[in-house]
Amino acid sequence: MKDLNQEQSTIQSRKVYRNLITGGAGFLGSHLADKLMNAGQEVICLDNYFTGRKSNLKQWIGHPKFELIRHDVTEPITLEVDRIWHLACPASPVHYQFNPIKTAKTSFLGTYNMLGLARRVGARILLASTSEVYGDPEIHPQPESYRGCVNTLGIRSCYDEGKRIAETLCFDYQRMHNTQIRIMRIFNTYGPRMLPEDGRVVSNFIVQALRGKELTIYGDGQQTRSFCYVDDLIEGMILLMNGVHPGPINVGNPKEFTILELAEIIRKKLNPNLKFTNKPLPQDDPLQRQPVIDLAEKELGWEPKTNLEDGLEKTIEWFKSKLTGEDF
Repeated sequence: MKDLNQEQSTIQSRKVYRNLITGGAGFLGSHLADKLMNAGQEVICLDNYFTGRKSNLKQWIGHPKFELIRHDVTEPITLEVDRIWHLACPASPVHYQFNPIKTAKTSFLGTYNMLGLARRVGARILLASTSEVYGDPEIHPQPESYRGCVNTLGIRSCYDEGKRIAETLCFDYQRMHNTQIRIMRIFNTYGPRMLPEDGRVVSNFIVQALRGKELTIYGDGQQTRSFCYVDDLIEGMILLMNGVHPGPINVGNPKEFTILELAEIIRKKLNPNLKFTNKPLPQDDPLQRQPVIDLAEKELGWEPKTNLEDGLEKTIEWFKSKLTGEDF
């Protein structure tokens, strides 16, 4: 199955599509843009630059197959495209809690607008959903069939519930209008181009260590996460878009680590003398997060290839190069 899917992906990628990436200047969007541009595709990126950075796409500006548009997806836009990669939405707690109403609008109105565009032009649309739709899970690890345990009233609800209604909209458009949808539930992802102050644990630890600060552990550090390197994630995203399964499909690394284990790995790599400091666990912070990826393996022939040690080395080197001049 894996060889067949990879062959199918390669064959389909030879056709030149007009690709629209919302959130195209962001962490994941810019890596996706790189992959598509290097494959000879046409790419239009939309971004309002709340968390995206134009510098992430500087290598493509001026290229005849690339276009960058400053636009907020909560407002409609008319374009002629074949495929829509809908990634636009702040994904880290620091950013999506900054303006929770705007976050909810981005998830609902942004997805509504992109689905409307997909319907009008007959495009296939992929929604970048999230493992946060599972909330603080009562079962572990989490398969796609699990419906979640989500607080509708908490400080994370704008994002968690926003992505849940976005998934609902996608399936309603599929049922009512035969819109071609693909839904990807993304688990913790890391790599170059993460923002240094985004509040995610990998970037937090690396930046604190490089600056010689104590590493902040929330709670007792026994909560778990599963970390997928960005290159693996993007490969899974492309296979899902090129495949036939509408999703939702979990894409993430099933190898589980405690936050303390991650802190120890990064401390050992950068400064073994650093101390830890403990702070209270944030409200509704999930205690366990680990994907079941059987469906991704079966339907996409996908599994992550990059182990945590190797992925962290690449991420640390990128942060070192940027923090030298605080170039963000």
